[in-house]
Amino acid sequence: MFYRNPHIQDVTNIQEAAVVYHPEKPEELALFLFETYYPITNDMVIFASEMAAEQAYHQYFH
Repeated sequence: MFYRNPHIQDVTNIQEAAVVYHPEKPEELALFLFETYYPITNDMVIFASEMAAEQAYHQYFH
């Protein structure tokens, strides 16, 4: 996934994350990133591989 640096708004990074069932809501999937569960929303773009994320990154940010 792409995420923006909260301290430097014009920096975007690619970070591997896991799609898992949320431990507090077992019927819902969540994105597990940096030891935190994030609800999956329509605003997220999740890539199947790092290569796919890197290709999209270069297409949109270069």
